[in-house]
Amino acid sequence: MSSHPSVPAHSIAPAYTGRFSSTPVPALRLPEESMEPEAAYRFIHDELMLDGSSRLNLATFVTTWMDPEAEKLMAETFDKNMIDKDEYPATAAIEQRCVSMVADLFHATGLDDTDPNSATGVSTIGSSEAVMLGGLAMKWRWRKRLEAANKDWKSRTPNLVMGANVQVVWEKFCRYFDVEPRYLPMAEDRYVITAEQVVDAVDEDTIGVVAILGTTYTGELEPVAEICAALDELAAKADGPDVPVHVDAASGGFVVPFLHPELVWDFRLPRVVSINVSGHKYGLTYPGIGFVVWRDRDQLPDELVFRVNYLGGDMPTFTLNFSRPGNQVVGQYYNFLRLGRDGFTEIMRSLSETARWLAKELAASGHFEMITDGSAIPVVSFRLAGDRGYTEFDVSHELRTYGWQVPAYTMPPDAEDVAVLRIVVREGLSADLARALKDDIFKTVAALDKTKPGGHFDEQHFAH
Repeated sequence: MSSHPSVPAHSIAPAYTGRFSSTPVPALRLPEESMEPEAAYRFIHDELMLDGSSRLNLATFVTTWMDPEAEKLMAETFDKNMIDKDEYPATAAIEQRCVSMVADLFHATGLDDTDPNSATGVSTIGSSEAVMLGGLAMKWRWRKRLEAANKDWKSRTPNLVMGANVQVVWEKFCRYFDVEPRYLPMAEDRYVITAEQVVDAVDEDTIGVVAILGTTYTGELEPVAEICAALDELAAKADGPDVPVHVDAASGGFVVPFLHPELVWDFRLPRVVSINVSGHKYGLTYPGIGFVVWRDRDQLPDELVFRVNYLGGDMPTFTLNFSRPGNQVVGQYYNFLRLGRDGFTEIMRSLSETARWLAKELAASGHFEMITDGSAIPVVSFRLAGDRGYTEFDVSHELRTYGWQVPAYTMPPDAEDVAVLRIVVREGLSADLARALKDDIFKTVAALDKTKPGGHFDEQHFAH
């Protein structure tokens, strides 16, 4: 009770200990009693303090900072259901404008500047959903090709050709939708696929080839034009398979058009039929938002598009998810309008400069061998130079004591003996923070050098 009748009891109640001493907050069952909003906020807010800092998480490609104005817009549109285009026509129009802008950026064909519906594509939760949709369209087109040739597709096994360096979602697609994955191996000095590997792997039952614009492992750009040229040559031969290409541009789709506009990798190559890109990566938008776009309407089979009318109006839909908030699309549209081509170019150049500066400093130290220097996309990957008595995993672990999350991992099959550290330079990692990161990396290496030859951790350390 209050010590004075004019002072409410709750105004002097202990912020934490009172609740803990009476009724602990259940973690696995719905509580019997309700809780004041401020108390619920306080408990959850404090538990989330145990998470790492998203700004210092250099493992993720996902955006961790946006303009306050964008955050305000997104907060205002949490409650809008993206799928309900009849109730939220303005949000639906914004989605289609975003699809049109992405299709135009990637040089899709048949676009009409006055008709947003001339672009064929859809926004998604992220590139994982976009990949599934792109893969399904390729599988359905493969079925149609066999039917047109009077061949029974039901008795055959479709396959998808891709590098062993693909993101795990491609493995999921193949397993979920009964497609044989044909993984092309890496090598200890090569972490992308080659045109020669692709030609040797494809056949009549190949639904498509996946080329990556900005690999997850190193940030490298796979040779999309060379792959397409080799497949063109193969298709020109008698009985040569005519195999389409899907470009997984999740990481590089919003970088390469601005950093390397001269590079031809998109729909300017006739063999490229579809492209996915993550808006929540270098599209600079909070998760989750992605896009998949097709060259034109002929590349998206009508059988995959469903029409629903139970939300009001007759709406076509081609997504794996149904209800989802419209605020991510609004955030992406804000970035498109706010930045434009000039703004995106300036930001990508700035990120690339920071990445290349960091790579140069790491290389000059003599401690590391560089794999990528941030010039393709703003991703720096590197490994320890020589036999130092400790591993990349030890460096990663020690950097966590400074707050940095720099992942260490082994490379894909046929290069799994190579361990790599990777730094993703995103907006929010300023030049000052990059300098602090460099200093902390050098401190980490110096500390580990003192503990060799055994390294700071034994061979059973969890990070190994």
